[in-house]
Amino acid sequence: MTTPFVRVSDLSRSFDVSKPWLNRVIEGGEKQYLKAVDGVSFDIPRGETFALVGESGSGKSTVARMVVGLLPPSGGGVTIDGISMSDTKAQVERQLLRRRIQMVFQDPYASLNPRWRVQQIVAEPIRAFKLVEGEADIRARVGELLTLVGLHPDDGVKYPHEFSGGQRQRVAIARALASEAEFLVCDEPTSALDVSVQAQILNLMRDLQDKFGLTYLFISHNLAVVRHMATRIGVMYLGRIVEISGGREMFQNPKHPYTRMLLDAVPDLAMSGRDREPVAGEIPNPINPPSGCTFNPRCPFANERCRVERPPLAGGVACHAVHEGRLAVKDAA
Repeated sequence: MTTPFVRVSDLSRSFDVSKPWLNRVIEGGEKQYLKAVDGVSFDIPRGETFALVGESGSGKSTVARMVVGLLPPSGGGVTIDGISMSDTKAQVERQLLRRRIQMVFQDPYASLNPRWRVQQIVAEPIRAFKLVEGEADIRARVGELLTLVGLHPDDGVKYPHEFSGGQRQRVAIARALASEAEFLVCDEPTSALDVSVQAQILNLMRDLQDKFGLTYLFISHNLAVVRHMATRIGVMYLGRIVEISGGREMFQNPKHPYTRMLLDAVPDLAMSGRDREPVAGEIPNPINPPSGCTFNPRCPFANERCRVERPPLAGGVACHAVHEGRLAVKDAA
C-alpha cells in the first residue's frame, strides 16, 4: 500500500476555559478544560477529497486548523507527504511544505484584505515564495489565475467589496492556487453563499482538482453539500469521528444513528415518501460531556451499555447498537 498524502493520527486538542486564578481561589473552583477534538484519525490519498461533516460545535474547524498548523495539537500528530507537522527536527522541510498547503475560509470577505486590490491579494503568495520574478510576469500570472477561477484579468484592479460573495470566494481560491498548492483545507467554503452560487464554487473546485490533482480536506455541516464532492466522509460528533466511509456508501447505507439523523435533515427533493427522523436535541456541553457514548442522550437506540462504555471506531462506525446488531440496515437514500 502507498503512504497516504495526508495522515492524521489520534489528533486531540483541549482548551483551558477556567475562570481567572483569583476567582478560583475565592470561589473554590477548579480548572476546567474543553476537549474540542478527541482522538481523531483519518488518511487522505493524493488527489482525493476527504470531508468532515457535523453540527456546529463538533470540532471540525479545530481539526482543520491543526492540520494546516494554525493550532498546535494537544496530542497526536499530522503528517503531510511524509513530513510531520510537529517534528522540530524537520523545520526546514516544514517551511518548504507550507507553500504546498493553503486554506480557504468560510467568509471570503473576512479573509481578504479590504484595503488591497485583488491583484495585490493574489500576488502576495507569489512574491512571498518568490515563484515569479519581475512585476510584468507577476501581473501576467495573476491574470492567468483569475481566468482559471472564472474571473477576468481586468478584475485585478478592483477591491474585494466590489465583488459578490461567490466572486470573492473565487478570488480566495485564486490566492490559494497562487502558491502552487497541492493540498487545500476548505473550512465551510460555501456556507455563506446562495445555493446556486454554492454549486458553481463546488463545480469549480472539482474542475481544479481534476486539472491539477489537488488534495482536499473539506469541512461542512451539510451532508448534501459534500455528496458529489467527497471521496470519503467522516462524521464528527462532540470531538470524535463516529462514522467514516466512502461518499456513496454513506448515503446508500448510513450506519450510525447520528449520520441517519443528519441525512434525514437533508430536504427530500425526490419526494420518495420515506419515513424521516428529525434531528432531536442539541450537542451537550463539551466541558462536561455525557459518559459512555456522547450521543446517547439523543439516541433512540441507546441502552445502559451506551451510557457507561464509549464505543470504539470499529468497522467504520462507533456505535454499540451497530456492533451488537440491534440496528437494522438503512434503506438507500
